[in-house]
Amino acid sequence: MRLSRRNLLASATIAAVPVTPQHREPLHTGFERLAADGYALLSGQKVGIVTNPTGITKDTRHIVDVMHEDPRVKLTAVFGPEHGFRGTAQAGGSEGRYDDPATGLPVYDTYLKSGRPLADIFTTSGVDTIVFDIQDVGARFYTYIWTLYDCMEAARLAGKKFVALDRPNPVTGRFAQGPVLHKEFATFVGRQPIAQAHGMTVAELARLFNGEFLSTPVALETVLMTGWKRAQFYDAFGLPWVPPSPNMPTPDTALAYSGTCMFEGTNLSEGRGTTRPFELLGADGIDGRWAATVSELGLPGVRFREAYFAPTFSKFQGETIGGVQVHVHDRAAYDPVRTGIALLVTARKVWDGFAWRSDHWIDKLTGSARVRTMIDAGAGTEEVAAAWQDELAAFQGIRKKYLLYK
Repeated sequence: MRLSRRNLLASATIAAVPVTPQHREPLHTGFERLAADGYALLSGQKVGIVTNPTGITKDTRHIVDVMHEDPRVKLTAVFGPEHGFRGTAQAGGSEGRYDDPATGLPVYDTYLKSGRPLADIFTTSGVDTIVFDIQDVGARFYTYIWTLYDCMEAARLAGKKFVALDRPNPVTGRFAQGPVLHKEFATFVGRQPIAQAHGMTVAELARLFNGEFLSTPVALETVLMTGWKRAQFYDAFGLPWVPPSPNMPTPDTALAYSGTCMFEGTNLSEGRGTTRPFELLGADGIDGRWAATVSELGLPGVRFREAYFAPTFSKFQGETIGGVQVHVHDRAAYDPVRTGIALLVTARKVWDGFAWRSDHWIDKLTGSARVRTMIDAGAGTEEVAAAWQDELAAFQGIRKKYLLYK
């Protein structure tokens, strides 16, 4: 009997235990709860897992190594996203097809694969169930959530079950922020209309994708965390941080990323090639006027320091350039997307060399042409931010149906 969309959405979610202010239990990730249950959810199945270096336990063992050694689960394949399963590739790269030296398991490359080609990889692997466990950073244009989406769709096409293991949103799940993608601008940095800072966990996103965007739902199960509360940042839980990608070295990077990644769409450096990517921004010819101008806006929770740096790769490689460093002093008050817009507006104002990338990458990052065209027309930060409020409110209403934690 074919399951209805409602039944699929409700299928076998392992629920989070409510947490009260009087009793805060330690955080346990979805994988920890799956393992503690003896992998009962995967019993009798050949399992393939989509993961990367962030798929670790509290004692920093990789979950692939843990599962491979455990006779209670039959792990037979690994699927690597952008940057690869072991994380050796830079942005826009992957590790290809190989056998993992540590376990002997076949590793398949999912990067930039979707639909039937990805479904064929799942079929070739011989697995029955696809498990997903990757640490996200909370931004629409961070590609792992679209690997999740593509793998869910491919699992449906291949007739496989799909299990999403949850981990914290490191920048909290309090609310969504920023513009919502317009479907005509869909790419791998945004497949579907969600907010630029979505404020959801991977398991919540999986349920949203299944309920709103997949043409036919996949047989989805989610394993939730216990001990996670929406208002808490990553460092509240004592979990080790493994960079999800080479330019995401700390949770502080993730906090800035959903706003300052927009500088990828300009001719300014977004700080790649430095020790503080997405917190250092600059270009040749920028001086202290930028930090002074954006500081005058009095944006909540953040300060801006005049900074000079020399990227070791990417834009302005080996050149000493000027710009700003973003210093967040009140995370609860900080709005990364609005701050990113303010930085774009003021950079264009103080530096006559400012330009958008010729491929209009900014439109793909922000989800429409609106941010670019409004800034070019002289709009200020508040005017640009006001333009996305109606669509953000509509997304908030959809998002609310899929939230799983207090």
